[in-house]
Amino acid sequence: MTDLLLEVNDLHAGYGRAEVLHGIRLKAAKGSVVTVIGPNGAGKSTLLNALMGVLPARGEIRYAGASVLRRTLEERVMQGIALVPETRALFGTMPVEDNLLLGGYRQVRQGRRKAGEGLEQVYTLFPRLKERRVQLAGTLSGGERQMLAVGRALMSQPDLLMLDEPSLGLAPLVVKEIFRTIEKLRATGVTILLVEQNARAALEVADHGYVLEMGEIALEGPAEQLAKDPRVIDTYLGAARQKTNV
Repeated sequence: MTDLLLEVNDLHAGYGRAEVLHGIRLKAAKGSVVTVIGPNGAGKSTLLNALMGVLPARGEIRYAGASVLRRTLEERVMQGIALVPETRALFGTMPVEDNLLLGGYRQVRQGRRKAGEGLEQVYTLFPRLKERRVQLAGTLSGGERQMLAVGRALMSQPDLLMLDEPSLGLAPLVVKEIFRTIEKLRATGVTILLVEQNARAALEVADHGYVLEMGEIALEGPAEQLAKDPRVIDTYLGAARQKTNV
């Protein structure tokens, strides 16, 4: 018996008549970190949006052993799937803490806890958010907004957390902090599907990886092996190769 949380087979998705994804196959075991790397325009964000139910798709999406292909976005959220979009989609005119409380809707709806519960776990993970809990979200730095977006998603206590380009537009030191957070999240047992252009950092933190090119899976395997693959090195890790040749 497999220990899969997410299984995707022959997935097709796109925008109107323009198909972006062509027969995607992907798996994520419970408690693992799986990354999808690839160039701009490869279809990485389209993949996450299709899995979340933002975009229509055809094929097979199985989550926790059951098909969710015909489930709405709201139903998928209630089943324990959370997406942190590339845009972060925060409520900029609301305080940090109110943004977080909105993320706890699933738990409140299911009667598992009160609205305020769960804040301390997020504040433990992101102490800076606690310091800025009354500050308007729109006034935060880029790194702080990313922390808030992740923290809001965690308020629903998801079993599957999908992150779309969490390092995009952030300073190198902040990027390191974000990836340290992903490593901490792994210890909590949440399954993470990470879409990322920073291939080096993504493969370092992931258990398994997929290379998405032109809407199709070009390569896949254990992250450690992908990081040593000549094609991945040439296309995505060139800087790392140059350093080793010095």
